[in-house]
Amino acid sequence: MKFIDEAKIQVEAGGGGDGCVSFRREKFVPKGGPDGGDGGRGGSVLIVGNLHKESLVDFSYRRVYRAERGGHGRGKNMTGRDGEDILIPVPLGTDVHDLGRPGLIGEVLKDGQRLLVARGGKGGRGNTRFKSAVRQAPEKREPGEAGEHKTIVLDLRLLADAGIVGLPNAGKSTLLSKLTAAQPKIAAYPFTTLIPNLGVVKTETSVFVVADLPGLVEGAHQGKGLGTRFLRHIERVGFLVFLIDITRRDPVQDFRMLVEEIRRYNPLILKKERLVVINKIDLADRRISIDGEKTIHISALEGTNLDLLSEAIRRQVD
Repeated sequence: MKFIDEAKIQVEAGGGGDGCVSFRREKFVPKGGPDGGDGGRGGSVLIVGNLHKESLVDFSYRRVYRAERGGHGRGKNMTGRDGEDILIPVPLGTDVHDLGRPGLIGEVLKDGQRLLVARGGKGGRGNTRFKSAVRQAPEKREPGEAGEHKTIVLDLRLLADAGIVGLPNAGKSTLLSKLTAAQPKIAAYPFTTLIPNLGVVKTETSVFVVADLPGLVEGAHQGKGLGTRFLRHIERVGFLVFLIDITRRDPVQDFRMLVEEIRRYNPLILKKERLVVINKIDLADRRISIDGEKTIHISALEGTNLDLLSEAIRRQVD
């Protein structure tokens, strides 16, 4: 599936129905009276969290969403039908912004969560509402209110229990494929992973989601490489797994560079719990340690110590 994490759409709530001017005309009723009903409420536009959505790709094909207008009032005090709301499903982790004003409308983080983005207009009052002791036959009524029209921006930042962070070719996709049933693209050239991949890890006691995120390079906080399009997706992961290639010239410096790039983008990310995973030990005879960091040595390709890693992530997620 094509992965898209930004989209701009137009949302138009329905206008309220007009109130009605009507008078009773009944046989054997000597004095009729106003009986015009109110207009119905216009439908609203709501964003809804959907656990099964993984991308904003649907908004590449449809960019305008209109809710139904409310029905007009009728005689015999009949109120117009309310317009139907329109529900727009989005993946969990979607931020919603109004292009016309600064700030966040809201964020969708739970399955089934609803976020009102455009309110339908109220129905106008019929002439029955304007009857009084001194005005027995009012011909006044109200038109329905217009519904809200907005251009909104959807911004997806993935929700995952753990996110794998590393340089290109560190083995992130291989590790994800070994830990989960995910099938990310794997190759020996930089930026094999161009989009985030999600996989589900199942253990005897729990289930958790791991994200393989595109490779991070020096200068990423300024947009170099995949830059901030990568960094935005680690803002919501619960736990960071730094994957370091032990066959590189200076693995410790690689780790420090990754931390520095994240710090320059958003230092709050570094407050998350983290684990340093040293990969490709099948290709090296050495072991390394990093002061102050919890470390596990693995071979993602051969599966060495993956049970220890899975258990360490599980404990942190729990």
